[in-house]
Amino acid sequence: MSTKTEQTLNVDKKWCKGCGICVAFCPKDVLEIKDGKVNIKDLEACIKCGQCELRCPDYAIYLGGK
Repeated sequence: MSTKTEQTLNVDKKWCKGCGICVAFCPKDVLEIKDGKVNIKDLEACIKCGQCELRCPDYAIYLGGK
């Protein structure tokens, strides 16, 4: 079982349709839309709050273990 600090942000670009919902809800400006898909632009700034994962309608972004 992984704790919050062991989790990392993952993106499945095959599933992403580039809607930008995750970008809008990220409180630390970690994400951006680039070439029509979500892109992690500043992983170090991620606080692992899970808002992007919670809001993604396509399950394309998630917090997972190492």
